[in-house]
Amino acid sequence: MNTTIPTLDIRRFDSDRQAFVAELGAAYREWGFCGIRGHGIPQTLIDDAYDAFRRFFALPTETKMKYHLPGSGGARGYTPFGVETAKDSQYPDLKEFWHIGREIPRDSKYASVMPPNLWPEEVPGFREYGYALYEALDALGSRVLAALALHIGLPEDFFADKTQFGNSILRPIHYPPITTPDIPNVRAGAHEDINFITLLVGASAEGLEVLSRKGEWIPFTADADTIVVNIGDMLQRLTNHVYPSTTHRVVNPPGEKARQPRYSTPFFLHPNPDFLIRTLPQCVSADNPDRYPTPITSHDYLEERLREIRLK
Repeated sequence: MNTTIPTLDIRRFDSDRQAFVAELGAAYREWGFCGIRGHGIPQTLIDDAYDAFRRFFALPTETKMKYHLPGSGGARGYTPFGVETAKDSQYPDLKEFWHIGREIPRDSKYASVMPPNLWPEEVPGFREYGYALYEALDALGSRVLAALALHIGLPEDFFADKTQFGNSILRPIHYPPITTPDIPNVRAGAHEDINFITLLVGASAEGLEVLSRKGEWIPFTADADTIVVNIGDMLQRLTNHVYPSTTHRVVNPPGEKARQPRYSTPFFLHPNPDFLIRTLPQCVSADNPDRYPTPITSHDYLEERLREIRLK
């Protein structure tokens, strides 16, 4: 087994498709994680979005709380410190965050479960750059899913009509400086993601660690031009664990580095709310019997998981 999580250039999906799909599929079967470079998202867009996100988190708490919607599960707007808690964890994560969702017509059949976005009026550029980054990562995620579909013998466009109205979320996160020694909380407790795949853009500091199959925590700090993409529980379930949803965490850095804030922006790519997560027959065999004989819609699954992590 490799001891390093691979990074692959997604431009090879066009120039060297068969080899790229094989390498990408192998990386995800082993790690559930892969770095993606050559993604074409302009660094200026990433920088402009991060600048807007930092300016929001620097606002006074009472200003930020205008955008907190209690009881909404944090679906849109602001979630303050001390709320989200990794499943089975005793302590809440050391973070605050914002949720940007998909813009859909308000007469859409999904409108009841995909509320309109909130936008902080105090931060010029937040909406412009935040939603542009949302759309860029959504498009990149669709390319990754196309390659993953090919790897398990599905048509390239298999996921296209199952994710085009997905309840996907862009989550700018602020982890504040840690000034209290021996604090029991960590920036993000060990967890798996809920969705199909997660795309993490521009993590500003080390701290991400991935649990290997041997049970070892492997640090994964990607290069500046790399987006980290990992499998979520919905895709693990759909593929009967052919693509594993790997446990990961964000640890508190040592020494002086702990006194620096950390910002990161994951994009959680979800299927359409009414998509039925039913085990793919391509992923069932004598050696890998169906672990999930009872299907569930992605929305019901999401609600169940949000309750587990105390967002609902």
